[in-house]
This record gives sequence, C-alpha cells and structure tokens, in this order.
Amino acid sequence: MTHTRLLVAAIAVLGFATAATAAPPQKDVQSEQTILLDTIRANRKAFVAVNLQLDEAQAKDFWPLYDKYVGELNPIQDRVVKLVEDYTADYKTLADDKALHLIQDYLSAEADRVQVRRTYLPEFAKILPGRTVARFYQLENKMDAVLRYELAGSIPVIDEKAAPPAKK
Repeated sequence: MTHTRLLVAAIAVLGFATAATAAPPQKDVQSEQTILLDTIRANRKAFVAVNLQLDEAQAKDFWPLYDKYVGELNPIQDRVVKLVEDYTADYKTLADDKALHLIQDYLSAEADRVQVRRTYLPEFAKILPGRTVARFYQLENKMDAVLRYELAGSIPVIDEKAAPPAKK
C-alpha cells in the first residue's frame, strides 16, 4: 500500500509539473519556470506528508524543522531559476566568459543546496528514525528530479556551430 501511495503522489507531482509547463506557445520560458516552481513548492509538503506518514509526536517536531529547511532551500532554487532565465535570455549570443560565469554560479548554488541538506541531516535524525530520514531524502531527490526534468525541457542547448559574438 505504501508503494502505491508513493507512486500516486509522484504521478500527481509530475502531473502538476507537466500541466504547469504545458503552456500555450505564446508563454515565455520565464513564466513557465515560475509556474513550475510555484506548483512544486505548493505540492511538496503534501507529497512529503502523504509519503512519510508521521505519527503525531514525530509530526509535531518534524514540520517546524521542515519549514525552516525549505526556507533555506527556496532561495537557492530561486538562484538556479534566475540563472536559467539569464541564460535563456541570451543563449544565442552568449559570450564565453558569461557562459563560464553562469556555470560557476550554478555549481555554487548546487554546492549550497547540498550543504543545506547536510546541515539538516543530523537535525532530522534527532526527530525521526534513520530509515524515515532516508525515505525523506529519497522523496526530496524524486521531487528535485521532476523539477530538473521539467526545467531541462525549457532550456535550449548552446549551438556550438554558431559563431560566438565578436569581442569588443
């Protein structure tokens, strides 16, 4: 039964994400990404709740910590979305130095995301059994995979054959 709930919740999150990005052609990438991020954020807590099934004592301690955790992750996700927006705005004329700068900023955001997760691991472990903490992190990874998949669909790939912009 638990696997069924996990599958149903994952499909629901994916369905919400897909619906959010299945915008009419006139929508721009920025608004699609904003809709996607808002949809994932709105459904993330429900997804975790359905799939962790915490008892009352665990929930009392877990949810305030979870809210704090998400509060630290959201600005990092916002940074990544901003990087994607910056990239998609001028990827056709992207200079080499800006391309490298965007990649460095992305890797920095990823390192910050991992650091937040590392920081909160012992805190979650004080509240929940190890297997439940592992399940929580698995759920987080699944939701991030959905988000990354959906974002990847809206990110154009640099055309290596296109001439780079002339240096000034």
